[in-house]
Amino acid sequence: MTSPLSLSATDTLPADGLSGTLVGRAWVPATHAMPAGPAVVVLRADGVFDISDAAATISSLLERDDPVATVRAASGRRIGSLDTILADTAAATGGMARNPERAHLLAPCDLQVIKAAGVTFAASLIERVIEEQAKGDPQGAVRVRDQIRSLVGDSLTSIRPDSAEARELKALLIEQGLWSQYLEVGIGPDAEIFTKAPVLASLGTGTEIGLHPNSAWNNPEPEIVLSIDSRGRTLGATLGNDVNLRDFEGRSALLLGKAKDNNGSCAIGPFLRLFDETFSIDDVRRATVDLRVEGSDGFVLRGTSSMDQITRDPLDLVSQTISPTHQYPDGAMLFLGTLFAPIEDRDAAGAGFTHKQGDIVKISSRQLGTLVNRVNYSDRIEPWTFGVRALMANLAARGLLGAAPL
Repeated sequence: MTSPLSLSATDTLPADGLSGTLVGRAWVPATHAMPAGPAVVVLRADGVFDISDAAATISSLLERDDPVATVRAASGRRIGSLDTILADTAAATGGMARNPERAHLLAPCDLQVIKAAGVTFAASLIERVIEEQAKGDPQGAVRVRDQIRSLVGDSLTSIRPDSAEARELKALLIEQGLWSQYLEVGIGPDAEIFTKAPVLASLGTGTEIGLHPNSAWNNPEPEIVLSIDSRGRTLGATLGNDVNLRDFEGRSALLLGKAKDNNGSCAIGPFLRLFDETFSIDDVRRATVDLRVEGSDGFVLRGTSSMDQITRDPLDLVSQTISPTHQYPDGAMLFLGTLFAPIEDRDAAGAGFTHKQGDIVKISSRQLGTLVNRVNYSDRIEPWTFGVRALMANLAARGLLGAAPL
């Protein structure tokens, strides 16, 4: 049994603390009048407050005309201090199931579909091409990486998708036999938008994330995640880890579902920061996302993803996700992609980076706080059992169906 993670408000909150509008979800213990269940919560100076009477789900909160005003008007019920709730959230990473009699954080989304945009940064675009050309073999990736870089250099970093320069590069790569489906979505007119995880499958901070046990080449993907309502309004942002199996996807893009969607392979949190007078989409465009992986073997990996290097504007990705041709009545959470693609050798020379069981992954951004998870295997972490039917039954038992908007 491993020791639980150590989480505190100081290490979790954004650099400006509680200045913004921070909402999320927490499992709230039973009271004499109410069964236990997931609640919409808001962070305030005097603690964490359940505001489920105002909105029974995060999805319904975001469907309001003014979600920030709804949050500020809700009196709520205090469920505890943030430090206490974080401590009880992290206890599950010590090999124990979460205690339903203690409040603990969940991912700050519920009924929204979980979507992700792929190859939206030049560096990660090149790595996807390398995976494909190397057929998922990390040793073969070194040769392919050298070949591609000798041909295109840094030209991809300045190319805008679907531009004249992009079309010229496409012709060159075809001539050299290096054209790829990843380059098509990276510099072509249409972005790659895929479904990352089922509704309610995402994990929050302080939990164990999962790797497929048959994967030998994988990595975290630190990203900003936008929250979008059914009308296509972008209303806030949080952090996410789009856990990725490079060997699975490298063997075949048709294995994307198995490479991306496994038990525990999607982490989102710690909180959703709503757009208000302190935070906007322009802050997302300027944001930097930092990654730190700490292994029990003493290995430390650091990385940074700067949003100013994204090849497509975040709102362009939103418009390609939800539109008259793609409708999501409960809204969507959209991973924006990452600049980070680790190639640093962890064990054998030329083998690159891959996770090991017990790795601690920290993803942080100044205005969004820090998301912390420990790596385990998908078949060893807590099974996912609380789906949509369970949520509806729970809300009904708590008298929230009809009492507060869903």
